[in-house]
Amino acid sequence: MEKNTALPIFEALSSGIRLDVFRLLVRVGPAGMVAGELSAALDIPPTNMSFHLKTLTHAGLVSAEQEGRFQRYRANMALMRELVAYLTEECCAGMPELCGVDTCADGLDC
Repeated sequence: MEKNTALPIFEALSSGIRLDVFRLLVRVGPAGMVAGELSAALDIPPTNMSFHLKTLTHAGLVSAEQEGRFQRYRANMALMRELVAYLTEECCAGMPELCGVDTCADGLDC
């Protein structure tokens, strides 16, 4: 991942609400959640949730799939792993084992 790719992702996650939404979607995994469920779970008005989901979708952090009249949102787990790898790839001069970072155990490329 390049810095110019990572920056919009960090910008999208710089909101506490969007970070909460993304973490919740990561927690529920592939099942995802519809916007109304997200609003209820995080006690955020639906209009505000739409704004935050649009930002997360635009950054590529979540995907949306139409289900009847609803949209189901899912975290982009592959992008999350790429972002974590980007943050740790130069740990201890490229030797993460010296930093106590076990990228292999985290499911990242070794």
